[in-house]
Amino acid sequence: MMQGQDAQDQWDLWEVFVQERAGQPHEHAGSLRAPDAELALQNARDVYARRGRPESLWVVRTRDIHATTPGDAGVFFDGPSLKAYRHPQFYHLPGGMKDQ
Repeated sequence: MMQGQDAQDQWDLWEVFVQERAGQPHEHAGSLRAPDAELALQNARDVYARRGRPESLWVVRTRDIHATTPGDAGVFFDGPSLKAYRHPQFYHLPGGMKDQ
């Protein structure tokens, strides 16, 4: 392996998000390695914006992304159906108010 490649392997991994037009959401375009945010943005421009001119680019260090795991799916994403106190039948209207 070349010495330059060793240095690149030590660079942070960055996730790249591209916004094609104003008002649209940023969408994940891919990943790249760079030593800092400035070079990550420049590399993202060179790699992910060469087929057009996007409205904006975001780069985020992969290690700064916090996510759920597949094991969280049941407990973390349980909907309000398991929280009975959120259903309207448990609340009564004060006197003088009508149901709609």
